[in-house]
Amino acid sequence: MEKRILGNSGLEVSAVGLGCMGMTGRRGSADRQEMISVIRAAVERGVTFFDTAEAYGPFSNEELVGEALAPLRESVVIATKFGFRFDPDGGPAGLSSRPEHIEQVADASLRRLGIDAIDLFYQHRVDPDVPIEDVAGAVKDLIQAGKVKHFGLSEAGTGTIRRAHAVQPVTALQSEYSLWWREPEAEILPTLEELGIGFVPFSPLGKGFLTGSINAPLDSSDFRNTFPRFAPEALENNLALVELLQTVARRKNVTPAQVALAWLLAQKPWIVPIPGTRRVARVEENVAAAAADLTADDLREIESAAAKIEVQGARYPEHLQRLINR
Repeated sequence: MEKRILGNSGLEVSAVGLGCMGMTGRRGSADRQEMISVIRAAVERGVTFFDTAEAYGPFSNEELVGEALAPLRESVVIATKFGFRFDPDGGPAGLSSRPEHIEQVADASLRRLGIDAIDLFYQHRVDPDVPIEDVAGAVKDLIQAGKVKHFGLSEAGTGTIRRAHAVQPVTALQSEYSLWWREPEAEILPTLEELGIGFVPFSPLGKGFLTGSINAPLDSSDFRNTFPRFAPEALENNLALVELLQTVARRKNVTPAQVALAWLLAQKPWIVPIPGTRRVARVEENVAAAAADLTADDLREIESAAAKIEVQGARYPEHLQRLINR
C-alpha cells in the first residue's frame, strides 16, 4: 500500500489506517479472536496504522489491539489516547488532562498494549481546566523518557493547536472529516498545512452512511440514532450525497466507500483516514481505495455536485458538541 508521512514528523504510515474502536464497547459484543484475525488481516493487506484509546471499552480495546499486533510490532504504528477519567466500575467520569494523570494513563496504556513506547499519543478531547501548554509539556516529558514517540491532538481548535505545537511539535490532529462533514476545510486544514501537522480523519465514511448501506430509518437499537444526522428526516435529505458517490462509483467500477476515501486522500498528501470495521472484506475494500483513480475531472464533478447539497442534522447531540473544537 502507498505510505504517507504525517506532516513534518517523519512518522510514516499506510495511506489508509484502521480505527479499532468498534471492535469493543457500545456497538455490541464481538468475538475477540475474530477481531484479532481482522487486525492481522489488515496488516497482511498493507495496513500499518492502528488507532485505539483507553476510553474504548474502556481499556479492553487497547488489550485487544496489543494482543493482535504483538507478533507484528516492528512493522506497525500504534496510536492511543488520554484525556478521560473513569469511576471504579469503568464508567465515564469526565475529562482529565492533568500532567500526573497523563503519565498514569501512558503507563497503563503501555501495559495493556504490551509495548515499550506509544507511537502516537493523542489528547482525546481538550480539557478546559488544564492549560494546553501543560498538556504538551507532560507529553514532551514522556517523549524524553522514551515512553512516547509522537504527540497528537483530537478535535482541537486552531488556537489550541498552535499553543500546543509551540511547546511540543504536534505530529497529527485527529478529527472528523468526510464529504458530509467538511468544517475542517475552513480553518483546521490551512493551520495544519502551515505548521506541518498531519491529519487523521475519523469517521471518514460517516459512520457507515457514505457506504450506501443505509437507505431507511435505522433500527431502534442502532447506536447511530443518538446522532442528529441520522434522524429520519435528515437521513432522507442527506441521501443525495450517497447518490452522488454511487454515480461516480458506477462509472469508476468501484464502491461508494472507495470513492469517499479516495476523495479524502486526494485532498492533501498528509491526510490518513482511519475507517473502522469488524470485517476482513471491508478492510480489503477500504485498502483498495488507496489505489482508486479519481481524476481531476472526477474531483471537480464531486465538488460541484456536493456544493449543491445542504447536509442536515448536527454532527453530535448537544452534550457531546461541547467537547470539540476548543
